[in-house]
Parts: sequence; C-alpha cells; structure tokens
Amino acid sequence: MTVHLVKLCVGVDTVQEFKAWQTERLKQLGRARQNVELCHRTLQTPRRGAELLDGGSLYWVIKGFILVRQRVLELKPDVKDDGTACCAIVLDPELVATRAQARRAFQGWRYLSVTDAPTDMRVVEAEDEEMPKAMRADLRELRLIES
Repeated sequence: MTVHLVKLCVGVDTVQEFKAWQTERLKQLGRARQNVELCHRTLQTPRRGAELLDGGSLYWVIKGFILVRQRVLELKPDVKDDGTACCAIVLDPELVATRAQARRAFQGWRYLSVTDAPTDMRVVEAEDEEMPKAMRADLRELRLIES
C-alpha cells in the first residue's frame, strides 16, 4: 500500500520560487559535473520505504499549506557535507500542484496516507505567473480558492 511523506519547505514563499530554486540547483549540479538529480537529505531513513517507493510522493508545505508534490524515485544512503551519514530521497523534478491543505509547523517529515493527501491540480510550469501573495491569502481565507 502506498504512503507519502510531508515536509516543510522553509525559506520559500511560493511554488514558483521553489521551482526556480530546484531548477537552479539542477543547473549547478550539471556545471559541477555531479549526478544531476534532486535529493532531499534526511538523517532518518523512512522505515516504510517500500510503501513510499510504491508510487509515493513528497508533499511540500509552503507558508502553512501543502501546495505541491514530487514523486519519490529512490531512497539511497548518502553522506552530508559534514560527513554525517544520511538518507537521500531522490525526487522527480516534475512539480505537481495540489489543492491547498493547511498544515501546522512540525520538525522533520511525517507520513501521509493516500486518503489524507490533497488531490492534484496540475503540473507547475516555469512560466506560470503567481497571484500576489496577499491576494492569494485573502482569497484562500475566504474559501474562494483552494490553492
């Protein structure tokens, strides 16, 4: 049975900013002639790895809402820059926008069941324009939009 992960995306205000950051990261890896793949490094290896690799995704919380997800491609042992052993969660570079789902702050990552995961809306494109943050927040609060 498939399971997902949910994680806070700290330091990013919008999905477009997150996409731009990941695109730049892939370019940096290519210029450095390193393995060009998006990885999120975590100290703890997910114990439910088989379920996660069975179609699971990493759902990102941006400014208090799950707004986007990426499919998990692989879990592999890795080493952080300081030499600490960790787990690399290899992610599909395609970002899929989801219906906004409120989430309180937490540390690390959490499991997310398929039934609790927000539904997909569309693939995020590089040229998507963002609505002003204040307007989006006001419309979301009024329940006029979901993302």
